[in-house]
Amino acid sequence: MNQTVNPSSVVIVDYGMGNLRSAQKGFEKAGIDALISSDPADVDNADGVVLPGVGAFRDCMSNLTQARLVDPVQRAIREGKPFLGICLGMQLLLSISEEFGLHQGLDVIRGRVLRFPVSKNLKVPHMGWNRVHQEAPTPLLDGIPDGTFFYFVHSYYAVPEESGVVAARTEYGARFASIISTGNIFATQFHPEKSDKWGIQMLGNFGKIVSGSLGGLNAGPASHRP
Repeated sequence: MNQTVNPSSVVIVDYGMGNLRSAQKGFEKAGIDALISSDPADVDNADGVVLPGVGAFRDCMSNLTQARLVDPVQRAIREGKPFLGICLGMQLLLSISEEFGLHQGLDVIRGRVLRFPVSKNLKVPHMGWNRVHQEAPTPLLDGIPDGTFFYFVHSYYAVPEESGVVAARTEYGARFASIISTGNIFATQFHPEKSDKWGIQMLGNFGKIVSGSLGGLNAGPASHRP
């Protein structure tokens, strides 16, 4: 599903963790050129920023810090640039994660990252296809049916303090936030780049948000830290 968007700069943040090429290929399928870069200057110069993530929360924050990418990412969000967090990239937006102890996140969205409860009836990690149920309008889901299946791989999930930042939820032992959408901030707990045509459409929607051809940036509630 190729989509044409106006020329714009989308940068995928390379901090040594995450399926970077997979994310880049997903954007390519959506008709969007996305640059993979670990250069803070590229993040500063981008029109839109994507933060993917695979691995441990603590290690990702450590790598971001060592690569001098924390400030550019927070600055991009503060300046109102469209931002997309994917999987762990969504969790990193929150204040604290309980993965292997307590660890500070980017603290852009107030809240905590919790582990799925241990249960003989619940396999952890949550891995595979699951439905995403929309709870609030977001341009990220433009043209995508409610209840669409997306691909998940995670053992922890985000719990924002403000429910107003949650645009969609998914059932897996609990009803957890699977899409965050507030102001210029968008994030998915699932992997759009691994979610076939609807995932590619979602990446295309983000590209259109970056280019300005798809509106809908909403004013974020108090839990969005500028």
